[in-house]
Amino acid sequence: MLLYNAGSGVWGNIIDITAEQYEAAWRVNALGAFLCAKEVAPAMMANGRGVMLFTGATAGVKAGPRSIAFGPAKFAMRGLAQSLARDLSPRGIHVAWINIDGGIDIPRVRRGNPHFKDEDLLKPDAIADTYWHLAHQDPSAWTMELELRPFKERS
Repeated sequence: MLLYNAGSGVWGNIIDITAEQYEAAWRVNALGAFLCAKEVAPAMMANGRGVMLFTGATAGVKAGPRSIAFGPAKFAMRGLAQSLARDLSPRGIHVAWINIDGGIDIPRVRRGNPHFKDEDLLKPDAIADTYWHLAHQDPSAWTMELELRPFKERS
């Protein structure tokens, strides 16, 4: 099983972001995902089964004005997952892209957003339960893209 959860990016607009920052976001989110998939795919194909799960972000669906580097990198990861799914699903390999649409309830997020309430954040255990479910789905009903978000939208 491959769980690609790496993500990195700086926030800013076209004036703020340097070419080096743009490339760094692409390297972590897109190239890193490609290299990991390329590493595990041969063994999965030889076994006739496997799971590849890629953690995305809302910026990979609709990039905001300050996600000039992060958004395109997550779009690339999403495109990679879509292509891998179409290539590898017939070979017994389940590929899914999970859009994490919200903050995750971890200490760093809590420190940076003291105004957040419990219901504003995604619980790590709940996210893990979803990933576990995806990794064990029946092949007759594989999920390719899934969005996770807190039940209460922020205003």
